[in-house]
Formats: sequence, structure tokens, C-alpha cells
Amino acid sequence: MNAAQELHTRALVADTHNDLLCSVASRKPERWGSYFREQWLPQLRAGGVNLQVLPVFIDDQYRPEGALRRTLRMIEAAHRIAADNADSVRLSLNGEQVDGALQDDRIALVLALEGMPGIDESVELLETMHRLGVRIASMAHSGRGAFADGSAEDAAGSRLTAAGVEAVAEMERVGIMLDVSHLGVGGVDHLLEIATRPVIATHSSARALLDHHRNLSDAQLRGIADNGGVVCVNFYAPFLDSGEASIDRLIDHIEHIAGVVGVDRVGLGPDFVREVLEDTTAPCCDWEAPAPFSGEEFLPGLEGPEGLPLVTEALLRRGWAEAEILGVLGGNVASLFRAELGRTARERG
Repeated sequence: MNAAQELHTRALVADTHNDLLCSVASRKPERWGSYFREQWLPQLRAGGVNLQVLPVFIDDQYRPEGALRRTLRMIEAAHRIAADNADSVRLSLNGEQVDGALQDDRIALVLALEGMPGIDESVELLETMHRLGVRIASMAHSGRGAFADGSAEDAAGSRLTAAGVEAVAEMERVGIMLDVSHLGVGGVDHLLEIATRPVIATHSSARALLDHHRNLSDAQLRGIADNGGVVCVNFYAPFLDSGEASIDRLIDHIEHIAGVVGVDRVGLGPDFVREVLEDTTAPCCDWEAPAPFSGEEFLPGLEGPEGLPLVTEALLRRGWAEAEILGVLGGNVASLFRAELGRTARERG
């Protein structure tokens, strides 16, 4: 075992965005637990993943009428994954449960909502989602939502809606961590103005290196750090470089963000989607998925979680200290979760 392999094996590895729930929930319910064990658990183990955030992403075909039903189906799939694989994973509701899962050599799973189309303007349902185990949520996806506009609507220059402002306060009250990824530039700025608790960017890269609407500016990065949050870098190639992206270009984004916010405020939010898309394309499933990507959207070797040790290897090549690498791989996210995950305003004091 070389130095990179040894370090990666020793690390707490946290992935704050993998859409594998889309893959699992596309099967019939009786297959959810076994399918995760067969298809996804080996990949997570191969990548050394100890802490996995599971976003609930709702495809356009379910919006708007079926969004809440699809949201509940995916949440149920997460609970069945945990119940049917209790020897390997644990659905974790707070930092103590994350640590408990890690101590038992189980992967800590954390439920997140991406964009929340199933809630629409019904802010009161955020407490329901918390009861169901949701611990992180983003305000928008790419388009216009009830709480805010996604980054694809940046030309509108909009801030959070009135319902969005109310949702921020409610999420902070019940203990759902705010995720700024996908939020439009005006929405990010507005959210950082009013947030009183640390936020997270689950899968966002640096706009200074590529001027893409999905990336965060240096000012926004500093705002997240000043707020006590963590920025988790996206691996999706079109967000990293306008040409042919590489692992080295990913490290450029990690290093830039670390230079702006500090090495203790950076994590990994890979956004692995190739496997999900291929796995949910007919005839395997209950619905017809869009055509697969061309392949140019993915970093060579980092198409899925099994490639995560390559990040450790690349950081070592760049001369990063072991302690810094351990933080970026997952220690920084784990520290944030220990302090904030699932804690109500009353518990936080």
C-alpha cells in the first residue's frame, strides 16, 4: 500500500452529493434495499466513503403535481436502504449518530432535499420533512422555485421570495441545514445576509476559475466561511474548465477555494451522476430517463465514488500536508455536522 492509499484508508471520507437515491427509487420498492447493497454499497466501500449525503432530486417529469409524492417515495427508499442494510449503513439524524455509525464501521447516511419542489410554498412542511429525517435542503435547483431562483435564472437578479425568507427561519428553527448550491447569485447573497446558522454548499466550485453560473464567487465563498459553513467542491467537468477538464483542474478549484476560505472550510461534493443516469435509463426502470451524457462531462477516473482515492493522490502530489488532506476529504464536513446537523434552535441554545 502506497502513501496515498494508506492515507485515504485512514481518512474519514465524506461525499456531500451523490444522486444514488434516484437510481434506487426507480426500482420497485421490494428491491430498494437489495439493489443498494448490490449496486452502490460496493462502490462506496471502494471509494472509502464513510459519510454520504443523499439528495432527493425530483426530475421534471414529476413536477409539479407528482413532486411531493416522488419526494416521499425517495425518502422512504432511504429509510428502507438503512433498514435492509443495517450492518453497513445508518441513517443519521445528528452529529452523534454520524459518529456512532463511523465507530461501528458503518456508512453514515444523511438525507437532503434538492430544490424542494415537493414543498412549494408550504413552509409548514419543513417540520414534517425534519420528522421524516431530512437534515439538509437547498432553496432552488436550476430554474424558478417557490423559495428562490436557481442560478440559471441569474439574469433576473432576484433574491429570496417572501416564502423563502420564511423558510430560512423555519429551517434554522427545526434543524435543517441550508444548502446554497444551485441557488442564484442574488439568492446566495440574500441568504447569507439573513442566515444566523452555518450553511453548506454541497456541490459548488470556484467562479474565479470558471465563470459558470453554478459556481460561487470569491465574495460568496468568504460569506459562507464567515458564516461558519463549508464549501464542497463539485467534480462535474463543465463546472471546472471550459475545455477538457482533468483531476489537476479539480485540484486547482480545491486549492483556490482553500486559499479564499481556509483549508478547514473545504470538502468534497462530487455530484456523481453518470452511473445514476446509465442505471436509470430504460428498459431497466419504471420510467424513461433522458439520453446518457456524452462522457466528456466526467473527469477520467472520477466517474463514480470508487475513484475518490485519486483525489488523495493528487493532493499529495501538490504537496498538501496530511492533516489538510484529511480535512478536505471529510474531516471538515464531519466537524460541521457534529456542531450543527439536526440541532433545533432550542438545542443549539
